[in-house]
Amino acid sequence: MDAKALLPEDDLDAVVVRFAGDSGDGIQLLGSQFTTATAIGGSGIATFPDFPAEIRAPAGTTFGVSAYQVKFGARTIFTSGDEPDVLVALNPAALKTNLPLLREGGLVILDKDTFIDRNLKKAELDSNPLEDGTLDDYKVMAVDITKLTLEAVKDLGLGNKEAHRCKNMWALGLTVWTFGQDRAPIITWLEQKFASNEIVCKANIAALNAGHVYGEAAEESGDAKQYHVGTMAAEPGTYRTVNGAQALAWGLVAGSQLSDLQMIFSSYPITPASPLLHQLSQMKEFGVLTFQAEDEIAAACAALGTSFAGSLGVTSSSGPGIALKGETIGLAISAELPMVIVNAQRGGPSTGLPTKTEQSDLYQAIYGRNGDAPIPVVATRSPGDCFDAAIEAVRLALKYMTPVMLLTDGYIMNASEPWKLPDVTSYDPIPHRLLDKPRDEEEPFNPFERDPKTLARQWAKLGTKGLEHRIGGIEKSYDTGHISYDPENHQKMTEVRRAKVDGIAQDIPQQIVDIGPNKGRLAVVGWGSTYGPIARAVRIANAEGHNVSHIHLRHINPLPENLGDLLAGFDRVLVPEMNMGQLITVLRDHYLLRATPFHKVSGQPFKISEILGAIHDQLGINAEEYKGH
Repeated sequence: MDAKALLPEDDLDAVVVRFAGDSGDGIQLLGSQFTTATAIGGSGIATFPDFPAEIRAPAGTTFGVSAYQVKFGARTIFTSGDEPDVLVALNPAALKTNLPLLREGGLVILDKDTFIDRNLKKAELDSNPLEDGTLDDYKVMAVDITKLTLEAVKDLGLGNKEAHRCKNMWALGLTVWTFGQDRAPIITWLEQKFASNEIVCKANIAALNAGHVYGEAAEESGDAKQYHVGTMAAEPGTYRTVNGAQALAWGLVAGSQLSDLQMIFSSYPITPASPLLHQLSQMKEFGVLTFQAEDEIAAACAALGTSFAGSLGVTSSSGPGIALKGETIGLAISAELPMVIVNAQRGGPSTGLPTKTEQSDLYQAIYGRNGDAPIPVVATRSPGDCFDAAIEAVRLALKYMTPVMLLTDGYIMNASEPWKLPDVTSYDPIPHRLLDKPRDEEEPFNPFERDPKTLARQWAKLGTKGLEHRIGGIEKSYDTGHISYDPENHQKMTEVRRAKVDGIAQDIPQQIVDIGPNKGRLAVVGWGSTYGPIARAVRIANAEGHNVSHIHLRHINPLPENLGDLLAGFDRVLVPEMNMGQLITVLRDHYLLRATPFHKVSGQPFKISEILGAIHDQLGINAEEYKGH
């Protein structure tokens, strides 16, 4: 097959590359460094790290395959791509599990040295894909990657195991050459990463360079082709590649700085929330304290104790851990203390799919506590958006004296995108009601004296003279803050806690239409990480001449005040979700809305083509007719 069957032009608008190999092959490092080189080159990017749940599956097996997909191009990139154009497979298992994703005519770069009987058997392959016609519909570069890697590092004195570990850099060198990217940022990173081990550093650089040189030689012989992907026209500013965990950590720290309060982050390791703890533990210069608790309950209680003492308490987990934190969140609601709870959603129920993404904790966030226990719920839409979403969660928690649930998911936490560094001086200070001055008044201090507008109670710093008070999960008197079992008081306190959260709707932005007109035939409504595929699908539909709009929610409880009227202006409403229809239940509850759900719970994010197909269905476009269009 001619090389031009892969990509028809030398100058390309966008390309999708997927790296795959054993979980011990350094695939995530390979993908992240390719992403960095691409971003520095000026391309728009979106990534999708896709790794197995097994901590260390047997090498060479299909359930131990790790993958990393990146889409880059000369325009704003909304998703990591529906179909890879290029698959780099470092063993038979990686080829078997990822080849079905590759588009017809795509390029396969594979390590020919690994296609031996032992590895074919581990991958449960009855024949060798290099010989049985499996790859006939693709362009194939079968390269002795392992052999050439060992040859590149043989003079550096590495052991066999360490030498084999360099093959991911060899594959990276070839891929970087294929798309004309600069190796310098990768070499700089290797020098920093292995600063304490000169031999390993030199070996990885040698492997990287050897892969690059191989590409140059292969082009001269006609066995390979180099492609150019244009750079993205972006507004002026300083950009960096950021993943969701990084941006979330920075946003939480920014929130603590804007409120002039110390943040104490208490957490227990759980996928995919753990990277947030890793990030914050490296930010001590901002006064951040991190505490890895012995379990989820202890982590939540420590965060709440932090808030009781007069600091900003934050905790994080995924769905299973949020369930364990439920009683403590209820205590925070009863005691009316500020607290931010980050829920990095994953596939469920129970331990479910630990390394796969899902949006199935929305019910848990809104309803998942005993008693009438409302809290604000805020959702992030992309890795870079995590920064502002975290600041908003901190703002609501402190201004309204309430715990706030901040929803993200595994895809957002691990994915990367270019992010323009914001001007932090443009952010308003975050108000709060903390009292830290001694008080000599004879009248007893009432901690539940409220701001008449926000209904937020007073907040006393622990140990402050004259501000001593009792607090706990038992109902309090509205008038004094003392324990109360009075039926009418409980009615009033329940209504006040509800009214406080409902009132936040007056303090959040009116809902806008992200793409398209404010009225029309169809609105596609989403939340969270469905933003990218919805945005791209709606743009395509509008380019086809259809009347389609995209509405994406950040505030889910309470909903924006104008959302009901906005949705009423559309003939149809489509709600794509990575769950079995949770947001659509909330919308029906509030607005008696007749909307169409669109579900996906495979652990993989939506493809653009899937949402575009659902849009066509709603518009009554025949699939066969469209295919021929």
